[in-house]
Amino acid sequence: MLYQSVPESFSAAITVLSRVRWLLDEAVLAVVRSCVIDGRLDAARLDEFQFASYEIALASAELLAAETACDRTDPEDCATDLDMGLSLAFATDAMTSVLQRLDALYVDLAIPAAGLHEVMQSAEFARLRQATCSSEVLAHLGEALASAGSIADTKHPDDVAMAQDAFRRFAKEVVAPLAERIHRHDLTVPSEILDGMREMGAFGLSIPESLGGSASETGNDALMMVAVTEALSEASLAAAGSLITRPEILSRALLTGGTDAQKQHWLPAIASGEALCGIAITEPDFGSDVASLSLKGTRADGGWLLDGAKTWCTFAGMANLLMVVTRTDPDRSAGHLGLSIMLVEKPSSDAHEFDFAQPGGGRLTGRAIPTIGYRGMHSFDLHFERFFVPDTHVLGGEAGLGKGFYYTMQGMTGGRMQTAARASGVMRAALDAAIRYAGDRKVFGRALSSYPLTRVKIARMAARYAACRKLTYAIARQLENDGAQMEASLVKLLACRSAEIVTREALQIHGGMGYAEESAVSRYFVDARVLSIFEGAEETLALKVVARALYDRALTRLAARKSEAPHAA
Repeated sequence: MLYQSVPESFSAAITVLSRVRWLLDEAVLAVVRSCVIDGRLDAARLDEFQFASYEIALASAELLAAETACDRTDPEDCATDLDMGLSLAFATDAMTSVLQRLDALYVDLAIPAAGLHEVMQSAEFARLRQATCSSEVLAHLGEALASAGSIADTKHPDDVAMAQDAFRRFAKEVVAPLAERIHRHDLTVPSEILDGMREMGAFGLSIPESLGGSASETGNDALMMVAVTEALSEASLAAAGSLITRPEILSRALLTGGTDAQKQHWLPAIASGEALCGIAITEPDFGSDVASLSLKGTRADGGWLLDGAKTWCTFAGMANLLMVVTRTDPDRSAGHLGLSIMLVEKPSSDAHEFDFAQPGGGRLTGRAIPTIGYRGMHSFDLHFERFFVPDTHVLGGEAGLGKGFYYTMQGMTGGRMQTAARASGVMRAALDAAIRYAGDRKVFGRALSSYPLTRVKIARMAARYAACRKLTYAIARQLENDGAQMEASLVKLLACRSAEIVTREALQIHGGMGYAEESAVSRYFVDARVLSIFEGAEETLALKVVARALYDRALTRLAARKSEAPHAA
């Protein structure tokens, strides 16, 4: 045992966690009380509390991860003594971070801070920190990690475990040997990877068997998607880890709103990999503000003419099927209710630029955006000029007009879960690289891994990775059972930010070699940076999804208390 008092430490951690949760809830209530007008949250007032909302969202992510790390009732938990030590180390570090955030928030929100300071300065919390995340304890964990086979293992259903093992082998044998060349030469994902993914049925994991895929009839196989994405991302985020996200987003939109004919036509083609998908949502002037999108669809004989621009459309060159969110209602005041989805067909191209002209004069051009990382998939600027889309390619047909925002959101939860899984895969690769290099590298006559600072760094990296991984799988299981849409955004917030921290430390451990492109850890670092931007930028998720959901829940609780008060009297 790493600790003689592990049960006592978990018990103490759970006690402190409950107090920190109460303190965070008080901050949430303070914002709600300041922003309610006539029983409803006022958007303009909420905008005045953006800093508080951002900090509350990040604190909520850290706290939920700490609570999940300390949950010993999970029947799927395969925790070793090392895992338990890492869980406690993360939970205590996370509580320290949350309390620091709350200390600033309580001042901003004019909340009496006596209870907060009591927890921060309590002897119980001090003992917990000493027992679970002192430098001595962390160095001991770091030493143990050098010889550990694996950490943060999770028990999966047999089909998920088999799929994850198969994709890990594929990632190691096919993807990893190609990853450096794809990154350094800015290549497009090669046929070896795409053909292998087709053969393994990777593109049909979220599509029901009756429509050519391998998912259950609901298509809600979040655990499978997370497990496969994580395995692929460990070898390369850009060349493999992101390949199944776009098919999932479009498949879920089709399953939600597509006509029977559209489902029968498109879903088998997506599942087989015949139809490679791109998702065109973002526009040059409207980043994450989906309700303000302006690419215009104008009615024409038998269909629609598209005019306008999209940007950051990943895989748009290779894709031969684009899901294009289009404004079909000319009244801009309709906001998100004026959006529809067009299914745009185009030739596939592995070039960094393409120009597709339709016989009737319509045109679609694309240019890959040079980026510091995430090379392989490539994100494109797109320009539509009177590009014709037939009525049969409006998702949902006539009944689907104005429902594009809703259909798009059906796929975004899965996309965000996959992004959390991608972050876990990248973190695992970076952590393994750091442990290997620290063991091999000699500095001042000793292995780098023998120094206490290196061990502490590795322990903190491992604790953060393990907590993110456990939370990702816990939320995936919730999504399969009763839904956890807000929590999917919350785990994305934490995992993506954590991937930046872990890959940064892994690169630092490599020293000068880490900064060289020939080192895989340099690729992990620049690839990780994109994770907090796509599938919902960090700030948008924090303010518009996570914080808003927390405020709505708090407002519901307040209303319930008021309705119960007369009865209590």
